[in-house]
Amino acid sequence: MNWIESGLLGIVQGLTEFLPVSSSGHLEIVKAILGDRSIPEESLIFTVVLHFATALSTLVIFRKEVFQIFRGLFQFRWNEETQFSLKIMVSMIPTAFIGLYFEEELESLFGGQILLVGFMLFITALLLLLADKAKDTTKNVTFFNALVVGISQAIAVLPGISRSGATISTSVLLGIDRTKAARFSFLMVVPLIVGKVIKDISGGGISFSSSQTFPLVFGFITAFVAGLIACKWMIALVKRSKLAYFSLYCSIIGLIAIIYSLS
Repeated sequence: MNWIESGLLGIVQGLTEFLPVSSSGHLEIVKAILGDRSIPEESLIFTVVLHFATALSTLVIFRKEVFQIFRGLFQFRWNEETQFSLKIMVSMIPTAFIGLYFEEELESLFGGQILLVGFMLFITALLLLLADKAKDTTKNVTFFNALVVGISQAIAVLPGISRSGATISTSVLLGIDRTKAARFSFLMVVPLIVGKVIKDISGGGISFSSSQTFPLVFGFITAFVAGLIACKWMIALVKRSKLAYFSLYCSIIGLIAIIYSLS
């Protein structure tokens, strides 16, 4: 993979991580189009690095909220900040469980499984369509909501199911305020990505040759910058209830992916 390809993939990741169209699915599609022949483990490493870049862009956009989460954890008082911090932790449980006990199975899905991506994009499209038609409310995230949304995030590890699309749609269908749903969706994934990177580095799970260093760094930078732009854009779109357009887009891309894989 050269630096042009890694930069393109970084832009794709940065934009699609926050837009509800499945970043992992788009990465697999673009890598297949570019003729990437990485083995699943190498493909997953690149995906993790790009996700880490967009996690950092989330930290920049929501730096005040992240500070409140940490402050809530160490205040030892049952206030709104502490409750929000605990809800984030509750939402992490399903995905953490999947990551710990089904890591090898997940790796096998990140190696050009375009047919799977196509079908999963149709599921994303359906979720977005249902959420777009849901009524606006002012409800806050409850602990039960956090667990249900966390289950949606765990299911969204499948390439083709949008993580932000699944979690935001689930939140909206549960009656949560759209802006609060987007905020919770973007914040709940940060600890998981950071934890995944730390786990892989400390356990030797991330390894790459010197020739891969520049493509990885360049991809990281482009994903970070694109993520900053897409995060703000997505929050505005959710407020205006424009998810149906993304539903149509996912359906079209899903159909193209299926036709591509079968041909």
